[in-house]
Amino acid sequence: MKPSGLNAEELRVLRRLSSPRKVQDFLDALPMNFEPGGDTCMSPRRVLRERRAHCLEGAMLAAAALRLQGRPPLVMDLEATDDDHDHVVALFKERGRWGAISKTNHAVLRWREPVYRTPRELAMSYFHEYFLDDGRKTLRAFSAPVDLSRFDRRGWTVAEEDLWDVERHLYEVRHSSILDPGQARRLRPADPVEIRAGKVVEWRPRGRSARKSKL
Repeated sequence: MKPSGLNAEELRVLRRLSSPRKVQDFLDALPMNFEPGGDTCMSPRRVLRERRAHCLEGAMLAAAALRLQGRPPLVMDLEATDDDHDHVVALFKERGRWGAISKTNHAVLRWREPVYRTPRELAMSYFHEYFLDDGRKTLRAFSAPVDLSRFDRRGWTVAEEDLWDVERHLYEVRHSSILDPGQARRLRPADPVEIRAGKVVEWRPRGRSARKSKL
């Protein structure tokens, strides 16, 4: 089923992304959305027009492209502690195994090959990469897969306004905890070399008005 409302040019672009790998390559080539004018939650149409995206915007575009491949438009929220950002990835399955497409500006929290048996197993693959500049590991929970077709009446693929209702649903949907409090207190910080690697970025903001990206 194609995402409703996309025009011929938008469909042409997304149909060229005929595999999850091609979707990831397309997202990697998109500049990071540093939200210089304030917070955004752009639809796939706006991402294609403005040629930039942060993690949630990238996940929604990936979900729209996956849908054109005959796959469900699934995304998953990775929930961090209050002093870090959540991260959102698009999910897909190949031969019964789960993989993920991820838009990020950093050397970590990226693409996942479809080798994971369950969404939990996939989410856990991000745990050791998810840390702050002081080494504290911050990933705490993950959502059940969310099918964005639930927002079809909302016109999520082509909306001109920001999709705050989609973002809110991702944060409010049931999440499964990764750690209990005792485990959280005993976590070993990331090593200095890991911290240095985590600071590697693909895109840098232009101008003083650009703000730090959402992962």
